[in-house]
Amino acid sequence: LIALTLAQMLDPTLDAARIAAATQQARLGHADRAIETLQAIPAASAYASSARVMEAWTLVDEGRGDDAVTLAQQAAASGDVRATRALGDIYRQLGRYDAAEGVYSTLITAHPDDWRLYFARGAVLMRTDRVADGEADLQRALALSPDQPDVLNYLGYAWIDQGVRLQEALGMIQRAVALRPDSAAIVDSLGWAYYRMGDYPRALDALERAVQIDPGDATLNISTAPSARH
Repeated sequence: LIALTLAQMLDPTLDAARIAAATQQARLGHADRAIETLQAIPAASAYASSARVMEAWTLVDEGRGDDAVTLAQQAAASGDVRATRALGDIYRQLGRYDAAEGVYSTLITAHPDDWRLYFARGAVLMRTDRVADGEADLQRALALSPDQPDVLNYLGYAWIDQGVRLQEALGMIQRAVALRPDSAAIVDSLGWAYYRMGDYPRALDALERAVQIDPGDATLNISTAPSARH
């Protein structure tokens, strides 16, 4: 952080350093400093869009959802795809699912081969109980990019939770674990799948392994209790 600060002093136009410094400030809980650093990046900078998006997410973390949306809308107005997708993601994070769906649908029309957009819209549709449409989007995401552990986990978990297509869902989550074995959330999903299918020894093993991967996650620790998800 000190080196980055010195770099900024030596070269005020070094906006990449400002992004890195703001990232570290945010991680340390210094949101105001992070925002101040990001606001120093001018609109003409090649890093301007990244700065506005990061600033918006920092505002979300600070509980300033309306301010975050306003900033993300301004960034998206430039037509930058990444900023527009971030706007949709912020809407989704804030539970404004109709607005998020609208953003993702517009992006899908312009970029019909981007699996991330179908994944994001599918998650929104599932959240709003449009299960069939959500599953269709998630399956489209997998058709476009079959080895995405997050999508495999999300759809597999949804089927397990519904009690449908259990063997197929288990296979998807097992594949997700193979692709990302250090993800506590995905390993936790595997434990839940085994539990729902009555394989309690494997369920306990997977759930304990998830806790070992991320012992600080209270949700994972609670989930090792059989009644935790009910």
